[in-house]
Amino acid sequence: MGQADPSTPGALAGIRVVDASRILGGPFCGQVLGDHGADVLKIEPPQGDDTRTWGPPFSTAGVASYYMGLNRNKRTMRLDFASDEGREVLLSLLAQADVFIENFKTGTLEKWGLGQDVLAERFPRLVHCRVSGFGADGPLGGLPGYDAAVQALTGLMSVNGESDGGALRVGMPVVDMVTGLNAALGVMMALRERERSGRGQFVEAALYDSGVSLLHPHAANWFMDGRTPERTGNAHPNIYPYDNLQTGTEPVFFAVGNDKQFGILCRHLGVPSLAEDERYATAKARSVNRQMLKTALEARLAAFDGPALAEQLVRKGVPCAAVLSVPQALQHAHTAHRGMLVELPGGYRGVASPIKLSRTPASYRHAPLTEGDGFLPT
Repeated sequence: MGQADPSTPGALAGIRVVDASRILGGPFCGQVLGDHGADVLKIEPPQGDDTRTWGPPFSTAGVASYYMGLNRNKRTMRLDFASDEGREVLLSLLAQADVFIENFKTGTLEKWGLGQDVLAERFPRLVHCRVSGFGADGPLGGLPGYDAAVQALTGLMSVNGESDGGALRVGMPVVDMVTGLNAALGVMMALRERERSGRGQFVEAALYDSGVSLLHPHAANWFMDGRTPERTGNAHPNIYPYDNLQTGTEPVFFAVGNDKQFGILCRHLGVPSLAEDERYATAKARSVNRQMLKTALEARLAAFDGPALAEQLVRKGVPCAAVLSVPQALQHAHTAHRGMLVELPGGYRGVASPIKLSRTPASYRHAPLTEGDGFLPT
C-alpha cells in the first residue's frame, strides 16, 4: 500500500502550488505534484468543484468518487474570484506560491484583472500553468473542450472500436489524463529552467494538443502512405498477432512483437510449422496475412485454457495476458506488490502514483478534503 506517513520528504518538498482548476486535467496535475511532496492548496468556487456531484457513487459525506480520485494531498478553500475580496486573497496566496494551476475560460482572468501578463509582472518567479480545451487563439481558440468531444475531434474515436462498428469513445478520459500529465511535465520543466534564469513562465497544456499527440501510430502511418486509418478492434494496425484471440475458455490478448516471440508461441502451441510458413515467418508477412493467421491460431488455441496459457507463455517471454475486469486488476497481487493502491484513515482508497523515485518516493499524506484553512506551511 502507499505510504501514509513517509519518513523522507518528496522530490517536490518546498514547492507551493495554488490549484484553482476544476474537473479533471488540472486537478490531476495538482495531485501528481502533491503526491511527490508539493504543498498544494486547492481553491474551489463557492459552489465547489463540479465533480463533487459526478456520481454515484458518493462517500458518506456526499462527495462523488470522481472528485475523490483526483484531489488527495491537497488542502482546500473556497473563494469567489468575481469579488474584490476573493481576488485579493488569491493575490496574497500567489505571492507565496511557486506554481499556479488554472483552467478558466479564455478571457476570464483578464476580466478580473489577473491575466497572464499581469501575473507575470507582479510575480516574476511564478510558473503559471493553464489547462485549456483548445488554447487561447486559432480557429477553435477559447472554446470549451471536454475529453470525449476532443476524442471525437482529434481522430481518436475514428480508430477506436470494432472494424464493422462505428467510432467509439475510449473507455477512460484518456485526453484529460494525458493533458494533466503534460501539464505536470511542463511545470517541472519550467521549475527546472527557473533555477537557471530566476524567472517563471507560462505553461499551457491543451486537450486538443494532447489528443493529437496520442495518434501514434496512426498519424505516422498516414504521413507515410496517405491512407486514412481504420478501426481494427483489438488488433494493432501494424503488428500481428497483437490481438484478442479466443481460447478454449476465456480470450487472451497476445502482443507478439517479433519473430522470436512468434516462434516460442507456435512451439508452445504445438504448431512450429506456422513460424516457418512464409506467410507468417516475418512481422511484415504476419501483418499482411493476419486474418488467415488468426484463424489458424484460434483453431489451435481452442485446446487450451486461456488464463493458464497466458501465465505459461508470458513466463517464456511471449507478451500476453488474460483480459481482466477493473476489480480483478485492482485486486491483482502485482498491483499490491507495485504499491499501486492507497489506503488512508477514514476509508479512503485510491490508485497510487506510478512514478517511482528511489530516494524520494511519492507519499499520501491525506485524503481529499472538503474545506481548508488557507495556504499554510507544509
